[in-house]
Amino acid sequence: MSKEILNDISHRRYNPLRGSWVLVSPHRTNRPWQGQQESPSKTTLSEYDESCYLCPGNKRAQGESNPEYGNTFVFVNDYSAVKEEQAEYKVPDQDGTLATRLLRAEPVTGKCYVVTFSPSHNLTLADLSPTQIISVIETWTSIYTAHLSPTSPLAKVAEATKIPPSGAHSSILSPKEQYRYMQIFENKGAAMGCSNPHPHGQIWTTTGMPEEPGMELEQLVKYRREQGGANLLEEYATLEATKQERVVFENKDFLAVCPWWAVWPFEVMVVSKVHKRALVDLNADERLSLAESIAEVTRRYDNLFQTQFPYSMGLHQAPLDGSKEEIEASHFHIHFYPPLLRSATVRKFLVGYEMLAEPQRDITPEQAAARLRDCGGELYRKKLE
Repeated sequence: MSKEILNDISHRRYNPLRGSWVLVSPHRTNRPWQGQQESPSKTTLSEYDESCYLCPGNKRAQGESNPEYGNTFVFVNDYSAVKEEQAEYKVPDQDGTLATRLLRAEPVTGKCYVVTFSPSHNLTLADLSPTQIISVIETWTSIYTAHLSPTSPLAKVAEATKIPPSGAHSSILSPKEQYRYMQIFENKGAAMGCSNPHPHGQIWTTTGMPEEPGMELEQLVKYRREQGGANLLEEYATLEATKQERVVFENKDFLAVCPWWAVWPFEVMVVSKVHKRALVDLNADERLSLAESIAEVTRRYDNLFQTQFPYSMGLHQAPLDGSKEEIEASHFHIHFYPPLLRSATVRKFLVGYEMLAEPQRDITPEQAAARLRDCGGELYRKKLE
């Protein structure tokens, strides 16, 4: 009875992964909408675009030419958000003055990469098969492996992954110093600020721990301490697999679920069913399971509103350099944060109350999961060909 009530009343849900709350207001989707509407995405891209700086053989923004690559292609971002070398900044001594307490800054160095998913200008992850996505996952794994601290418990495991960098990858995978964290992500679609339609992702590697994965890591470590070594996300995956109320897709190794605490209307988390600390913990079969999960989620997104569904997607896993406790508490998972709410033209805005008080969502995760479950099958675009 309580489950049905939550589909009708305003309530808050707790996110144990961040230690935060989200307000759920299911009745708000009944209100009329006279605000901004997004333009439906066009699906008329060609396989090759001579003006695209990510297509094989083309020149990039700063003049360097891409190789005639056949799978994924990686290069150091021509406009990196962080760089390996910059002017030195010395953090002032913490002398107790008001300025040192309130006006704090610290330097950040790092390395940023761009990863094209395939040579085709018009094939997104939703268009690729799981076996094609394997190349993307192996590229992620190679770059993560190359940046791991040699003192990390993951270093010996990474050695056994047998995915050496190859071709165009090999010349760019040696960092000049040990970095703390690697954030792998994709912004898909103009609505998410993507500046080039050629399907690609990014990798930002930094000396500091970013705030979002840092908050998650704190909660994972805390849960492990309090629960006698149990892993928060492994236990959550077991719970969701049992209940099936928010599951969108699952295979033997991964679960795609609209989390109990989801903020975005059709937010999905892909989580390994058993404890996997990072990409390097996955064997060949598990990498294929992960590829299948990514293909299923992205295809269902596109099928939902029959559009190129925009989202931000990112991997959270063990830091490159951390304590044994941090590494062992980490659990590999992927967040998909899509903005669309009612259709291909109406998006969710996190403004007002969401910015000033706490996040709020309009449909329950259970309702979102049910709609995404119904969107399986062949990609809608193929039926129009």
